[in-house]
Amino acid sequence: MKEKKGFKNPTLYRKKTLCETEDELLFKSLNKIAKHVSPKDEHLANFTKEDPWRIMRIQSEYVQSFDAMSEIANAVCVFGSARTQENDEDYKNAIILAEILAKSGYAVITGGGPGIMEAANRGCTQVEGVSVGCNIELPEEQYINEFVNLPINFRYFFCRKTTFIKYAQAFILFPGGYGTLDELFEALTLIQTKKIKNFPVLLMNSSYWSGLVDWMKSQLLPRKKISENDLAHFKVLDCPKKGAAYIIERLDDIQKNGTKS
Repeated sequence: MKEKKGFKNPTLYRKKTLCETEDELLFKSLNKIAKHVSPKDEHLANFTKEDPWRIMRIQSEYVQSFDAMSEIANAVCVFGSARTQENDEDYKNAIILAEILAKSGYAVITGGGPGIMEAANRGCTQVEGVSVGCNIELPEEQYINEFVNLPINFRYFFCRKTTFIKYAQAFILFPGGYGTLDELFEALTLIQTKKIKNFPVLLMNSSYWSGLVDWMKSQLLPRKKISENDLAHFKVLDCPKKGAAYIIERLDDIQKNGTKS
């Protein structure tokens, strides 16, 4: 097995055998403490077992991530499978694409893990760009890849997803699984409903995405679940250089003309 590279997430690391989330561990420890609390302090112990306590924790996570990202003006998000190997063509293409975008002044945001995320952070770091890793607590041992120079730790997926959407002006998706598909359709939904601008959404590797796109055209469109315009919210390409050129051109157009097309 290939040795993991990168640095261990210092705040979110849990052993593989541990299935409880950080919230569950917190509330369990507080329950133990509450048993030894005097009656006059019981209301304080009860508060830490209720949702308002969790809300404060969620709020602190937003404050931390927003503060870390506040000075980043232009950024793109790169998504894709954590299982992609270093010798995979997608991995190599992610490096090239991220490198070009970083040279053009864009920070590169990923989930901070291995695979495509590592490749994009790697390409960005090679040209001394701002390489962001939004790392998430998972039931297994979690490492931030070694090419991240701005790590941000998350316990909650929805806080992490908000950061992706809030600070990115483009979304690039390489082949991936459920998580990648989740990010794809969230971005498309927000663009469709005009909750965010019509930022470019790029799907890399046409052979991987063609089946999904064909299904959307043959099933969603004829049944009027989407409109013809909805299919224009994304582009499919294979060449990383063309992909980077497409992103840069679209973003230049949006910044100069304010166009949403």
